[in-house]
Amino acid sequence: MAKIKGTILVDRERCKGCGVCTAACPMNVLALSKEVNSKGYPVAEMANPDACTGCASCGISCPDACITVYRQKFE
Repeated sequence: MAKIKGTILVDRERCKGCGVCTAACPMNVLALSKEVNSKGYPVAEMANPDACTGCASCGISCPDACITVYRQKFE
């Protein structure tokens, strides 16, 4: 059975650090970073990347569409 692994790409300059994506993630993969973007907002990042299944809950829930989700199948 193939295992699916996910990863995300966050548009750091558009992210406003609202935290909606971190609350929407069922696997608790995301967290707000300690680093800020040019506007002074903390940015969403993968705090636990190995747990990501690529479910896309974060990307769907992001109000500014800052998150792109990628899924890859491993044999």
